[in-house]
Amino acid sequence: MSKEMEHYAENRPSDEEIATGAAPVERITVEPKGTSTTPDASSAPTSRHHHGPVEMVGADTTEQPPLQTTVAEVEGRKSRFGYLRRKQFWIVLILSQALALTITGTNTTTTLLSMEGTSIPAFQTLFNYILLNLIYTTLTIYKYGPKKYGMLLWKDGWRYLILAFCDVLGNYFTVLAYRYTTILSAQLINFWAIAVVVLISLIFLKVRYHIFQYAGILICCGGLGMLVASDHITGSNGGPALDAVKGDLFALVGATFYGLSNVFEEFLVSKRPLYEVIGQLAFWALPINGAICGIFDRNSIKHATWNHKVAGYLVGYTLLLSWFYSAVPIVLRMASAAFFNIGLLTGNFWGVIVGIKVFHYHVHWMYPIAFVLIMVGHFVYYGTEGVLGEAKKPWLGENQEGGNDGIGTARRQLEHPGVTL
Repeated sequence: MSKEMEHYAENRPSDEEIATGAAPVERITVEPKGTSTTPDASSAPTSRHHHGPVEMVGADTTEQPPLQTTVAEVEGRKSRFGYLRRKQFWIVLILSQALALTITGTNTTTTLLSMEGTSIPAFQTLFNYILLNLIYTTLTIYKYGPKKYGMLLWKDGWRYLILAFCDVLGNYFTVLAYRYTTILSAQLINFWAIAVVVLISLIFLKVRYHIFQYAGILICCGGLGMLVASDHITGSNGGPALDAVKGDLFALVGATFYGLSNVFEEFLVSKRPLYEVIGQLAFWALPINGAICGIFDRNSIKHATWNHKVAGYLVGYTLLLSWFYSAVPIVLRMASAAFFNIGLLTGNFWGVIVGIKVFHYHVHWMYPIAFVLIMVGHFVYYGTEGVLGEAKKPWLGENQEGGNDGIGTARRQLEHPGVTL
């Protein structure tokens, strides 16, 4: 038997791996054209045709570097508070707060646009998707080539279409909710996004949270409750609701779509390159968002104020949101959709800090306490996690065989022990 065939025999996925989709295309050694193959090797593409994740055509035909260690070996070396003692925890903690600040920035620019007489929620987001396409779709086409990119659209486009649909509607219904309900009600309904993420992860991704993770989530939610309570005490809840029932329903729908998109994106980005996921999300979101803009923002665009200030706010909003979309997949790889959402709970606190300078807000004494409480929840959430934390995804196999080895993944840490990102 040749060395190539011996290598194939050693690395050929088992029937169980093929059935569960744990063996991705990039793990299979493909014989060069013109060489003979065994019946199993030649029939492998056909036998894998009906297994979703395995058939993602964007996969590289070259193998990823071999593992230098295993999950069992890494976790076997863990000490008490193993993940909290690693650089990865602090990186993902700081990055999650940077994203919370980014959301504060986009909310601030949206408020400034409204103060100028320009309220175009769908239209202003359109520029973000255009910029993401220019960067990431272009990069994907360069990496894969036109033919392979066309196959990606044909075979796997439906996955990214679902992701884009959830993302766009999450944005739209959340913004729409603020038109009808109070800020207080919309903030309270943010809890629902976390509940959706946990529920969907439990059912479809087979994630199993332990008691300290649930406790950490509850502590973070308690901190948000204090922020909401302080807004109510100070009367900073946005005044009376125009139609509270309608607004609350829109907020629930928006939070649900947000939760679905976060979980689905975590699943996809654990298997595929970042540039592919972000590029495809933007590619399919562009026509969906454009249709919503054409239907619901036409009158707003006609009556909007257009001046140099508005242009500056739109540029700032687009750059902030594009950075947000670029960084979120890294958090989803290093942590999870659940951790990402509890990280964003500090957005209200950062919003007030920014508002002190921009809108002359005042900090209520409960705000610092609430912020500390939310941060304590983050530490409790990861207090008993292993060395790899949530970068180790349960749906990728024992040693992350089905995962991508890009930045922030557990697979990358197994290939390059000691790597930070």
